[in-house]
Amino acid sequence: MPTINTPLTKRLGLKTPIISAPMGFAATPEMAAAITNGGGFGTYGATFDSTAVIKQKIAAIRKLLGITHETPVPIAIGFIGWILDMTEVSDEPRLAATLDELPVAIWLSFGDFGKYITQIREHDKKTGRTTFIFAQVGCLEDALRYAPEVDCLVIQGMEAGGHARSDGPPLLTLFQAVTNSLPRDNRPLLVAAGGITTGAQIAGLLTIGASGVVLGTRFLFTPESEYGPAAKEALLAANLNGTVRTLAYDDVGRTNGWPPNYNGRALRNAVMDDVEAGLSLEERLAKFDASKAAGDVSRIVVWAGVGVGLVNDIRPTADVLKELHEEAFKHLRASANMLVL
Repeated sequence: MPTINTPLTKRLGLKTPIISAPMGFAATPEMAAAITNGGGFGTYGATFDSTAVIKQKIAAIRKLLGITHETPVPIAIGFIGWILDMTEVSDEPRLAATLDELPVAIWLSFGDFGKYITQIREHDKKTGRTTFIFAQVGCLEDALRYAPEVDCLVIQGMEAGGHARSDGPPLLTLFQAVTNSLPRDNRPLLVAAGGITTGAQIAGLLTIGASGVVLGTRFLFTPESEYGPAAKEALLAANLNGTVRTLAYDDVGRTNGWPPNYNGRALRNAVMDDVEAGLSLEERLAKFDASKAAGDVSRIVVWAGVGVGLVNDIRPTADVLKELHEEAFKHLRASANMLVL
């Protein structure tokens, strides 16, 4: 596989600038390992997992990558700011325990997580390590806030599946706003996220200044995705208008602790029909619970981005990664031929 060189690939020792998203309830150790083994950078989203589960999953990734316990794990562990606000003041704080497992990177998103950047840096001073920090942002204000503190900004457009800023602009607009606002010679690495599904899109984003790209929805269409058969069937059946941004799925799934100006993008189904019919939350919860108990899949929660309608098959993560990389390489080479000097 030919290598695509960017500041990100050089910094992390990658062959391709493709990163898998740390999708809660979807990304698995097998997915993360397949991405990293393929030359990209794999991730795992901790979400509500306990410290014990986090350690188990990191151990599973180590085994899949064939590395010892003393070796840093070439992945990122994703944490959600508002969930850390609960766990780090509990009897079982997770951040320090996770850092002791030697992940190469930590990925922070959603909420006010500046204090956790400070904790990571302080932990590094004590241990002599240097943890690479990703900060996921969905608005220009957050990008400017966290840029001086982190190694990489993940610029997330509103096209993204799962959770994002409800008031955020599309990826291309936000990315341009960030590059216009940060000095070129004194800024963190910038990677793009949100609705990216093809190698052609990857190539285009690299040409406007992205050091890498983050794909989530595309890797849901794989055996390594934690999504079950019903969810994958729904993904395959979805079209380009098949998703919606709302808190309705968090309401029925009892995951609605999101800060102001955040919501989630999921496949539109009977959950939204209930909302649009004017049902109360109590009524919607009753219908959701009854559907789940009966094995009715018309109300399952399937987080997915706008690119869902561009994919129509289930294939191994390694194959998808290779195809995306090769397509991006082809388009980058073709774009160079457009120039006449």
